Amino acid sequence: MMQRRFVSIWFRHLLADWFTLRRPELKTVPFIIVEPSGGRILVIAANHLAEKHGINPGMAAADAKAIVPSLMVIDHLPGQNAKLLKALGEWCIRYTPLVAIDLPEGLILDISGCAHLWGGERPYLGTIIRVLRSKGYDARGAMADTAGAAWAVARFGQKNPIVEPGKQTEALLSLPPAALRLDELIIERLTKLGFYNIQAFMGMGRSVLRRRFGPELLLRLNQALGMEDEHLELLEPVIPYHERLPCLEPIRTATGIEIAIRELLEALCHRLQKDGMGLRTAILKCYRVDGQVLEISIGTGLASHHTGHLFKLFELKIPTIEPRLGIELFTLDAPKVEEVEPEQEALWTVDDDCSLEDHRLAELLDKLSNKIGVNSIKRYLPQEHHWPERSIKIAVSLKEKPTTVWRAAQPRPSLMLPRPEPIEVMVKTPDYPPKFFIYKGEKHDIIKSDGPERIEHEWWIEDGEHRDYYYVEDNKGQRYWLFRLGHYDNDKSRQWFLHGFFA
Repeated sequence: MMQRRFVSIWFRHLLADWFTLRRPELKTVPFIIVEPSGGRILVIAANHLAEKHGINPGMAAADAKAIVPSLMVIDHLPGQNAKLLKALGEWCIRYTPLVAIDLPEGLILDISGCAHLWGGERPYLGTIIRVLRSKGYDARGAMADTAGAAWAVARFGQKNPIVEPGKQTEALLSLPPAALRLDELIIERLTKLGFYNIQAFMGMGRSVLRRRFGPELLLRLNQALGMEDEHLELLEPVIPYHERLPCLEPIRTATGIEIAIRELLEALCHRLQKDGMGLRTAILKCYRVDGQVLEISIGTGLASHHTGHLFKLFELKIPTIEPRLGIELFTLDAPKVEEVEPEQEALWTVDDDCSLEDHRLAELLDKLSNKIGVNSIKRYLPQEHHWPERSIKIAVSLKEKPTTVWRAAQPRPSLMLPRPEPIEVMVKTPDYPPKFFIYKGEKHDIIKSDGPERIEHEWWIEDGEHRDYYYVEDNKGQRYWLFRLGHYDNDKSRQWFLHGFFA
């Protein structure tokens, strides 16, 4: 199982930095940000120049002005902290998909399995903090096995910002009680009793601590030590159907890749089946030791949670995966899922009966499309249009039902061009079919023809002339669908087009 790691980022002067970025003239001016509270105006943030004079959050604005008469006072914008942290958190998603806001001035990042992509934990943390500082924010960061320990070291640690795996207890011992994210009243009571660091009370009985200080102290202590999980409200929820498979040793063989895919599919399909869902698309990502990420994907015509069928689709693409020095992490996502309708057991079966709902047909089409290309196989449905190129649409899936019937009163080509192509013709007047036509430099002598069939333009969609269609056959036995645009006496009467080919 992969070791979980967290990064806590503390923006020491979040609001002050933001105002300074908007108003560069504030760089050389001590200022505070205030808001009303209980009939008083209190300081909620101060820039570093104001802090040098002893002005800190929680102080009355009048007292701060008494210390520095020239102090600039700025009114707080409600909700600004959350808005700023959300924007900064979304920017941090480039380093990990698991980012949570930590009000009032921080972010928590779950970086499990991410640091190696930046060359290790120290370069990873250094890159994040360096870039944030370059953007104008006074940021500090720390890394540990728990979010609580990372939070504590980021704000109160004096030495190494990276706590080695399993060493969070040693990192917390010398820190003050405030490092556990406790309420001010609890911190005040601990200080009055002489508990100036966590080591002073960590060894006390749990029942004693609960009785004297309530359950919050034990909760925060257990979270920081890794004895209790901490729920994070992520900015972007993780894809519900996501599986990870870290490898103890890098995988370099096709057999190893196959085993990894099977394990991921079994776990994912078990969840899908339990929820009555099936995947339509799946994405496999392979994280190599050299930092490269390989990606392959599959798609299905019908929602499926059949492990064997889905593995066969991935199996076609395994030869495209180059493990090189080895793959150390596999992830499998199902970004598109649908409900799976329960299959009713038939009272009798007919071997030669195969409909679009037959899973065997769906699985065959899945294999073909994933082998030759997802967009290579299409299913068409009729639409309520009499203009030929608008009378069909591509079906979204095999389950989609037509809303109208196919029109079979007049012949239609088996292959219709998406856009009619102009041709040169020789035709008698006024309404005879062509004697021959030239298409792409080749002359076609017409020996049989039928028509015309007039199709009016759909004036409610766009303006245009009607078309007179002819069904013709040339001297080689090939049949075509031609039309003349508009009336013969119209200036456009010389415009003839080829629109389709008959089988």
